[in-house]
Amino acid sequence: MSKTVKIKKGADIKLVGKAEKIYADYTPAFESVSIKPTDFHGVIPKVLAKPGTKVKAGTPLFYDKDNPKVKFCSPVSGEVSEIVRGEKRRILEFRIKVDGKNEYETFSVGDLSNLTGEQIKEIMLERGLWPFVIQRPFDVIANPDDEPKAIFISAFDSNPLAPDNDFILHGQAELFQLGIDLIAKLTKGKVHLNVSGNQKPDDVFLNTKNVQINKIYGPHPAGNVGVQIHHIDPINKGDIVWTLKPQDILTIARTFKEGKLDLSRVIAVCGSGIKKPRYYKTIAGVPVSEFLKDNLKTDREYRVVSGNPLTGEKVAEDNYLGFYHYQLTVIPEGNHYQFLGWLAPNFNKFSLNRTFFSWLMPNKEYDLDTNMNGEERAFVVTGEYEKVFPFDIYPVHLVKAAIIQDIEALENLGIYEVAPEDYALCEFACTSKIPSQKIIREGLDLVKKECA
Repeated sequence: MSKTVKIKKGADIKLVGKAEKIYADYTPAFESVSIKPTDFHGVIPKVLAKPGTKVKAGTPLFYDKDNPKVKFCSPVSGEVSEIVRGEKRRILEFRIKVDGKNEYETFSVGDLSNLTGEQIKEIMLERGLWPFVIQRPFDVIANPDDEPKAIFISAFDSNPLAPDNDFILHGQAELFQLGIDLIAKLTKGKVHLNVSGNQKPDDVFLNTKNVQINKIYGPHPAGNVGVQIHHIDPINKGDIVWTLKPQDILTIARTFKEGKLDLSRVIAVCGSGIKKPRYYKTIAGVPVSEFLKDNLKTDREYRVVSGNPLTGEKVAEDNYLGFYHYQLTVIPEGNHYQFLGWLAPNFNKFSLNRTFFSWLMPNKEYDLDTNMNGEERAFVVTGEYEKVFPFDIYPVHLVKAAIIQDIEALENLGIYEVAPEDYALCEFACTSKIPSQKIIREGLDLVKKECA
């Protein structure tokens, strides 16, 4: 039976530069792609394709040392040109020089409707699809040996400048349904497809079968799958829930249907630093420079973010798009300071409280930069976290428990229900400038190591 969830806590941050609902009139060319093991938290890569190895799209590049069944594959055909290493020879990137031939590793699965859950799982592991399946708790790649009590898919993203899945998936109902039917065999529980109640979702979601469709009302972080799980089917100690994104479902469906790994995707290139915010059809791991060429404003210094402004990763213009990112954001660099700026009245500044006049203009779009407007200071109780944290959890207490590494307190306070992204808005609102996402990540790692 479908559920309706209404969230009151949170805030929508409306920024200038949202991608227009049109596709760019050209497909960016690129000479190389990069798959970064650092995108997969907790994975220790073991090399399968050394520099100089010829690969096809779908050829395994590396596997996870702790779970050898989980493989990570090349999105293109070409040659492994370089394995980039960091401190202590830690592997940072696998770079593949594209040959332009678009050759694929092919396979046959027969009648898709007759596949069992175990067969689907084995194909996903072998063909590089398993990294799309993320486990809660701990927000890591799911252990294929586990059995989830449910699978959650958030059909919408409420982050600032987030891509519109209704636009991206429009007209792909058959392919999306195929992906859902395959994924549903991985659990004996329900598949929850959660749609936004703030606007009418596309028919591709409303007409999906073999799922429980839930409506979620409210501001960001209503689109976060962790918030949805908390209000629909909470996670207790010992519970496991798997999550996927809508475009991941399409990738899985295409791969099974065509018999080849197709990591193509649609990304939104957006932000106030972009001349023409648009949607682009591309593949995983592409260089961000191809989307910025002749499209980047030069009137100010800008920061390039792979992902959204709250949870994304700062990248250089010669770097590559993250594996889990469907958004490339360019916003002004906050390398300027204003003496007692919080005292000066300003209609162009945004605040979650009534410090500025933004509360009088809820629909206004702001050109915000990366300035923290202060430095890290004593972590005091201000009540700001509670205003934007729609969990029945004490957010400040949980962060403090993570800081002092109190495992028992972390478990009692609800660490199993949250992920770093659930604290992104808290970090934005924090008057003490505490890196809450990083702290929660460390807390999750600690509990996973000691208790999982």
